[in-house]
Formats: sequence, structure tokens, C-alpha cells
Amino acid sequence: MMESKISAIRRIMDVAEMSALSSPDVDPPKSFEFINAKNNSISLEYSPHFGGDVNLNMSAVHVPTNVYERASNVIRAIKWSEELDRTFINNYEHDPSLSWQYFGSATGFMRQYPATNWIVEKTVDLFDCRTRSWYIEAATSPKDILILMDTSGSMTGIRREIAKHVINNILDTLGNNDFVNIITFSNETKEVVSCFDGTLVQANLANVRELKRAISNLNTERIANFSLALTTAFELLETFRNEREGARCNQAIMLITDGVPYNYKEIFEAYNWKDNPDEPLKADMPVRIFTYLIGREVADVREVQWMACANRGYYVHLCTPAEVREEVLKYVPVMARPLVLGRTDHPTIWTPVYADVTDPKMTDWLWEQRENNEQKKRVLLYQRNKKFLNSEEQDRRYVSNQKWRYDQTDQIDELQEYKLMTSVSMPVFDRRDNAVRFLFIQHHKAGAGERSILGDRNKRGWQTMIANLLGVAGTDVPIDEIEKLMTPHMLGVNGYAFIVTNNGFILIHPDLRPVFQGILKPAYNSVDMAEVELMDHDMGSREFDEGIIMFRNNVVNQMNGSAVLYTKYHYDDMKRVGRVKRRYDYAGIMDTPFTIVVSLPQYDRIGNCHVLAIEEIHRSHAKGKNVTDYFAGSNWRVHPHWLYCKYHYEGEHRFTSSESQLLHFLERTRLPGWKWIDMKQRSKPPEHSATTIKFCCVTAKPYKAENKNSYFCDRSLLLSLVYDAKVTEWFAQQIPPNPSTKESGKQFKQRFGVVLAFMATRTGLTRWQDFLPIDENMSLPENHFSKLYPRAIDEVWYKRAVEQYYVNADSFVFSVPLEDEGASNSTLVTASRAVFIENANGKAPAMVVGFQFQHTALQALFQNITFNCDGNCHKHCGDEVWACYLIDNNGYIIAAEDETDAGKFFGDIRGPIMSSLVKDGVFEKIRIFDYQAPWKHLQTALSWMVSQAALVWARTGILDYEDAESYGYVSDDESTVHRDEHESEEKLPPVVDKDDRIFDQNVRINRTRLEVCDQEIYLYLRNASFDLYDMDMDCEHRWYMVQPVAYSNMLLVVVNTECGDTTSPILSVKPEEVIYENNTLVCQKALTGLKRKRPQSCIRSNPRESDIKDQCGLATCAKSNLFLLMLLLICVMIEKYTFLLLG
Repeated sequence: MMESKISAIRRIMDVAEMSALSSPDVDPPKSFEFINAKNNSISLEYSPHFGGDVNLNMSAVHVPTNVYERASNVIRAIKWSEELDRTFINNYEHDPSLSWQYFGSATGFMRQYPATNWIVEKTVDLFDCRTRSWYIEAATSPKDILILMDTSGSMTGIRREIAKHVINNILDTLGNNDFVNIITFSNETKEVVSCFDGTLVQANLANVRELKRAISNLNTERIANFSLALTTAFELLETFRNEREGARCNQAIMLITDGVPYNYKEIFEAYNWKDNPDEPLKADMPVRIFTYLIGREVADVREVQWMACANRGYYVHLCTPAEVREEVLKYVPVMARPLVLGRTDHPTIWTPVYADVTDPKMTDWLWEQRENNEQKKRVLLYQRNKKFLNSEEQDRRYVSNQKWRYDQTDQIDELQEYKLMTSVSMPVFDRRDNAVRFLFIQHHKAGAGERSILGDRNKRGWQTMIANLLGVAGTDVPIDEIEKLMTPHMLGVNGYAFIVTNNGFILIHPDLRPVFQGILKPAYNSVDMAEVELMDHDMGSREFDEGIIMFRNNVVNQMNGSAVLYTKYHYDDMKRVGRVKRRYDYAGIMDTPFTIVVSLPQYDRIGNCHVLAIEEIHRSHAKGKNVTDYFAGSNWRVHPHWLYCKYHYEGEHRFTSSESQLLHFLERTRLPGWKWIDMKQRSKPPEHSATTIKFCCVTAKPYKAENKNSYFCDRSLLLSLVYDAKVTEWFAQQIPPNPSTKESGKQFKQRFGVVLAFMATRTGLTRWQDFLPIDENMSLPENHFSKLYPRAIDEVWYKRAVEQYYVNADSFVFSVPLEDEGASNSTLVTASRAVFIENANGKAPAMVVGFQFQHTALQALFQNITFNCDGNCHKHCGDEVWACYLIDNNGYIIAAEDETDAGKFFGDIRGPIMSSLVKDGVFEKIRIFDYQAPWKHLQTALSWMVSQAALVWARTGILDYEDAESYGYVSDDESTVHRDEHESEEKLPPVVDKDDRIFDQNVRINRTRLEVCDQEIYLYLRNASFDLYDMDMDCEHRWYMVQPVAYSNMLLVVVNTECGDTTSPILSVKPEEVIYENNTLVCQKALTGLKRKRPQSCIRSNPRESDIKDQCGLATCAKSNLFLLMLLLICVMIEKYTFLLLG
């Protein structure tokens, strides 16, 4: 799979370079039109493979908002890149598993195949391919960036705002393989984030967000000490070079100022030109200097421009916020020059996980919109009912709403509307060695120093050496497609596989939770493997033991090996906990920075076994049996995320469900010529790419599938599924295998109010029987068992049943929905039991069987048994003195006298009793840390109003959208982070209805900002070794009595309520934020110091770069202003002259 993606982008790269080389150096005619992704009328057709409406016969071009599409360099590149359509189509014809293919141009546009409409609903189109990780990491090798911001007294007003905007845009171009810090300087230097003092931090989303927030409120004062700032920067970068820390490749200083007094040549000689101070252009400069001169009224630019040009950097003069994005991005091609000069080396880059086209900067804005909608709902609710809900109730209702609508079939999960991707990309170079460059009206304002840099050019144009980056070619690889190829059915119950990057971050993991309430978390793609694989120890938060550290280091370094570790884990929305010994096997994935890890539980000494049982389809057909008969009726489902059989060209075959697709392929097995074809389909090798074709004469042919009926199957899984269907066929017929049990079964169903029976097998097959009348003409309700639980071994009740087997092989697991409201008349109890197959080699789970019944029936049965004695006892639960509960193995109430207690944690109802159960060893108290927890920090009304005003201004054109982004980050001084300060002294502006009446203050919600925090939660697990149940109860020592319920995971707890207060204090399972002493979470993570591996590709320098002249930036503001001034004077003179003539 990985090889085929690399081959595809290599072909795109080859064709792009040849197309650019053969294209004419003239603008296309004004009549030239291209397919604009944001404005076109092309015909589109839905494609299940791409998940939307597309046109497979062409590509479309996305141009960022800040790029003029008819600019000469842009329109030329759009023109020659049309030749890529033929390659895009050819790639997809040969490898239909390919996802989106694209070419991101250095001029800003992105050509994407297949063509589609780029629709941005309710948000601003912030997408610029040049700030995406697949572009940045391919365009430049890993880099250490140190940003020096001048905060002297002259950097005030618009200059300071432009400078902050420059920093934000620089930070947007960094990724997980880069390191960064920001130092402000006037008469002294200071890191903007205090805990980042004297270091560089990884440029992950969390650290970048912290840096952006830190610069939002900077003071300017005193005089700038450039010598101190430059010396500090060079020494810090030198330390990182010597200690081989940070990116360990490129290094650069970004100097942002409104002017320098002189060029500080002696500092560069001491630190950057050490090996050849007399001829610096021939020196091996470890650090590049990029200078950003801020302000329109700058008298002299010579020195600050010289600093960049003399140190292989680039100089930019910025006068308005609107030009910042384009000017900042010019540093990327400069750092790419050594790569381009190498010509032959096109490094292949794999990105960390990211969320499709979603910009992480939109998180704050989307969260704000969500709160606006919630505020609207609360106001409408108040107007209608004259009552309000508190914030926790609002959140609970939102999540409950989403869960109700959650469909785990092929439909998109509403809790996660983002499509997670990784991308593979490759730089595209300009193969020309020289080009004609032009110098317009620059000489007149440059002094002697400047001419020595630019050179004297008397002619309009001249030949000069170039090393231009044309752009980056890439393709997406959806995470869910990789997951399907990891054969999850082979790993068994509670086994899983995950993939880790060179930084130790998770690419794929079952516990990766990137979305909170429908919005992308701020640091979703920098979750470390040590944060999801939790070791079973009593150490504190972020205190990782030696075992996980050694294991992690081996994985990051892509070694092959194994490890056995004792772990703890949470599940069921972090309501339940378990402990298990796990075996981890890991190996590096060739030609990628990834390592795959397989984690299998070891419940006993035998190890892991799985059932091997298949039904040979051809033998069944030879005996005259059609295997589709095993799948009769409609009361069955297969795992919606597993690959049984699939067509390569999905668009050529449409199926309404996974079940219809399965039946289609089972019918195909009966046709002549059927062959078992595995998933591997090699891509056309790159050496066969047509790089020698005359591009000017060839047009792209319409897309046509090479063989639309080509398919692949997982033979083992499909034959095993057929076997399971065969042995469970009797269940589908709704007739008990033993007729003598029919009457007793009927009595059982009536007594317990059974509504449904089910079974689910190891191969993903789920069957059920409904015992309540179902209208065959009506579709099943959304909360029906088959719609809520189609994933067989991945369902919680399946996993719990298998775990319970190792505790008590003959027992059922009983569970109720864990809801704050408790049980109602519609609540169902689920009972499940694992069925194991055992032989001399070991035992393995084959299926889980169970049933669902009405909670009201259980409640009635519980009270009938415990609320009377029938003359056999003197006391019972009907007495006011006694309170009786059925609780499960995690401490949640299954049944109680008050039915609304069902589904609640026992410690919330009887806290002191739950504490005694833990103290006496009935339950174990297990501490779990959640390192992906969301937290909603309060922000003040002032900051909210400012951000709202900024967006309004942006929409009206007063303020640029990019400038409006900076107002979305709230400074720490403007926000409240204490959880107990829900009643802030600063109130929101009054909300007034049409009659100008002021609403109740409680109608207003507290404005918050979505953050990621560490949370600590204590969960509970029944102690399987505890057996001292028959103990006397007395008010002096023991206020309760506990007994196990036979053949179940339940305990009967009887509480004497006269012994004292048995309700408070409560023992809650609600998480609490971990507060680090004198440290924020970002700082704590930065200090952890987990190891990482540098990417294999590092191209830092090329001796030919010194031959590149006059390409280090020119002044822009003065030139454009002079032109406008001259134009204005000419107009005035003409008008005056005309007036005199007429007079």
C-alpha cells in the first residue's frame, strides 16, 4: 500500500517538472479559463470512495483568498499544471485505492484530483496548501526557528500588530518535526513563554497555540539591544547543534524589527562565518537570517537587508497586514534551495495525522459559534418555558442528543465529522539552472551598501542562476483505510494494533479521541503513545515508568522487538476500568517514519489463541448448497468496518449496505472464473512514467476504469464468516434447537420481559431475534439493537463478556445504560455471556450470546425477591431501615428500590458505603489519567466582544480575515482559569428581548475557550480474589452486607441506614483537572523530554547556493508609494493644465 502511494506521487512529480520545463515564459491569453474549485459549473457525480460529488475526468484549482489568480506567476503555473490531469487519471485507473491527488504550487494554488466544489459553509476559507504539513515538510527539511521580535518603544500601534501577524504566520508554517521559540528584546531579552526559557520547543499544535497566545499582549518600551538579541539567539542555536537536540538539520533566525542602526557584521563573523570569515558566501553557514522590516516610514533599509542577504536568508519589507501571509511564505523556497540544487534527491514525506482540509485555527471560532447557538437555544427556552438550564445540563443534553443520533454503521459518525488523514508528499523542483530576471525602479533609492548586494544592472534583464521550488505533489491516505488493512479480526477481542510516528505521536490508535462535541481539539495530532498506553502503577501524572519509556524509545527508533507490560485501561466513555497484562510486538514500516505495534492481552499462561474454522464455499456448492442460504432473512449484520470483499473501483458498483455487498460477492463465488484475489495490487512503477512525452500535444483522456469488475477478498475472514453463519443458522429460524425447551423459554421471556435475543461471532456476524411485534413494512427505530451494536467483537458488551469469562466462566454480564437520569420505562438491560472453544492447545472465544429485557421487569423481580420474606426471615429490604442495591463489577447500580438510581454510580448514592467496600477489599480503586481531556476555560466578555467585532469588520471589508484571526486568541490576562469562579464579576452585556426586558442572568452562558488538559479520575473494579462475603453487619464496624449474585457480575449490597449518614460525602467518578505546581500543561509536557527520531531526510546546504545572486528580497513599500505619488502628481498636473486651458 505504502509503495503504491509513493509511486503515484513520483509520477506526478516527474510530469510536473517536465511540464514546467517545457512551458513557455509567457502569460496565457486573457481568454484562458481554468476549473476553479470555488466557482464552477462542471457536472459532478457522487463517489462513495471520495465521499462526495466529484468529476473523475478532470482536476480543479483552489486559489487561496489572499492570492490573485491572474497574477503572472500564478496563471502561468495553473496553465502548465493542466498537464497533470492525464497523470492523475492514469494513477487512479491503475490504483483505484488512491484517494485525493494534488499538486500544491509555491505560488499558492492547489490543483486537486478529482475535481469537486470547494464549499466552506458558515466559516471563512482559510485554506492555503503552503501552510499544510504535507507541503511544509516536503518543501523544507526539519528546522530550528528562533524568532526575535523587537519590542522597543518604536514598535507600537500598527507596527506591533503587523509584527504579531508575522509571527502567527511563521508559526503556521511549522510542523511536528520543527522546533521553535520566540524571544522579545529591547534592552534585555525575554522568552514570551517563561517556561520555554533557554530552549526550543517542538512546533506541535499545543506549543504553537501557547506561543500565539503569549504574543497577544506584548508591551513595547526602551531601546532595542540588537547585539544582545543576536548573540543570545546564536548561542542558543549553537547549543542545540552541539548537543544534537531539536530538529538537528536547518536553523534560522527570524528578525522582526522596524530598523537596525548598523549591520552587526562582527557577530556574524563570530558565530556564522567561523570557517571562512573573509569569504562568507563560501562559508558553511549553520544559521540563515530572515529579516522582516516593519513600517512604511522607514528611512534606510540597507543594513537590515544586508543582514539577510549576507547570511543566505531573505529580506521582507512589510507595511500592511494584508501582505504578511505572502511575504512570510517567501522564506520557504529559500530554505528549499539546497534541496532544489540537489536535483535528484526527492525525499518522500509522510505527515502526522490531520483532519482533512480543516484548519486547526478554526477550533476557537467553531467553539465560539457553538456557544452562540447554545446561548440562542437558552434564550428561546426561557422565552417559551420561563426556565433555564445550567451549563452542565446543557452539555449533558448536547452529548445525549448526539449519542441518540449516533449510528455505528457505514454512516458518518456525527460525533466526528472530520475525516482523519495522513499524506505522502514529495517536492517538485524547477529543472532550469538559469532564468532571466528583471530589475525595475529599485536603483534610485538604494545607497552604495545596497548596490553592493544587488549588483549594478544597467540592462533591463539578465541571466542568473536559480533554484526554485515549484511546489509539492502529494496524495491523501485515509486513516480508516489503513485500519481496515490492519486485519483487526485477526487480533481478537481486546486486541488491537496502532501506529506511531518518529515523534512518538499516535497516527492510529483505538483511544485516539481528536474531537470533542463535534469540534476538533486544539492539540489532536500530538498525542503521545505513552499517553494512551497506561501502565498499571501508582505513579503520578506524566510520571512514566522505565518500562514504557524503553518500549517507547524502541518504537520511535523503528526497531523490531516485543515487550510484556502490565497495563490498565478505560472504556465505555471512561466509566469503566480494567487491568490486563499485554504483549506488544512492534516493527518499523519500510520507507516511512512509522512503526506498527500489535497489542494482545494475556489473560492466562497459555497466551493468545483464536478459533480456526472455515467453510469451503466451493465444497458447499459442489454439494448443491448455496451459502447465501445461511444468510436468509434480514435479522443479521456484519461488521461495517471490516473488509470481506470489495471492488477496486467502488464508483462502478453501488451497495446500500455492507450486507448487500457481502451477498453480492457470495453470489459471485458461484460464477465461472471465480478466483481468490488478495488485497495487494501493485502500482505502476515510476520508471514507466511518461516523462518524455511532448506535453503540448497531448490532452487528458476521460477517466475509464481498467477493469471495473476487479476485486479483492480476505479469504480467511470470508470463509470463517460463512462457517459462523452455517453453525448459527438455527438461530435465524427462530426455532429452538430442542423443542422441549420451547415452553420454558416462553415462560422465561414473559417473566423477564425479554424483548430481544442476540449472538455475535468472532467474524463480525451479529444475529438477533425480536420478541416484540415488529412491523415489517416499517424501518427499525434508530435505537434498535441492530443499529446501535453492529460491530460484534468491538462492542462493549462483547468485550466485557470475554473478560468476565476469565473471572467466572459460567456467568453473564448485566449492564444498563449509564445515564444521570437513571432508568425509565423504556430502559433495557443487556445480559451477555461468552462462549469459548477449548482443546489441548488452549481456549479462545468463538462468540457472545445474550438478550435484552425490560428494566421494569428486573425491578419488579428484584423487589419481589428482596422486599418480602415468605416466613423465612425477620428482615427484608422493604423495611425503612434497609436499602438494597444490585451493583455491577464496576460499582454501577443495576437495580434499587428507587428505579431512577439505576445507571448511576453507587458512590454517588451511598458514598460512605462505597468507601467501605474499597477499604474492605471488595472493590479496587484504580487511578486513571486522561491526557486527552477537554476543558472549557472561562473567558471574559471583553475578549469575546473584541473577537466578534473583528469578524464583523472582516466580513465588511474593514479588516482582513487574516488579521481577524489574531483576535481569536485570548491572552491569559483576559481569561479566568479557576474552575470555581463560575460567577464572574465581569458580566456579559445585557441580553434584551423585543420588549427591552432584561432576561434572568442565569439565562446567559459563561463564555469559554476549548483547551486540552490532563484529568485524573478514580474508577472501580470488583476484586476477583475477594471471598469474605459472609460477615456480620453491625453499626460499629460494618454498616452493610454484600453477597455475590450467582452466575452474574452483580453484587447484592444491603445497607443499614440507621447506623449513620450513608449518603455523604459522595464518592464520585467524575474527572478532575490535574494542576501542576507552578506550571501549565504545555510547560509540563515540554519538560517531560520524551525522545524522538529525526526524519531520515536532512538537506541543509549545497556549495552551489553561493552562486545564486540578487535573490534575497527587495524593498516594496517605498517603491509602490513612490509610484502612486508620481501618478497622483501627474493627475493633478493634467487637471490643473486642463483647467487653465478651459479658463
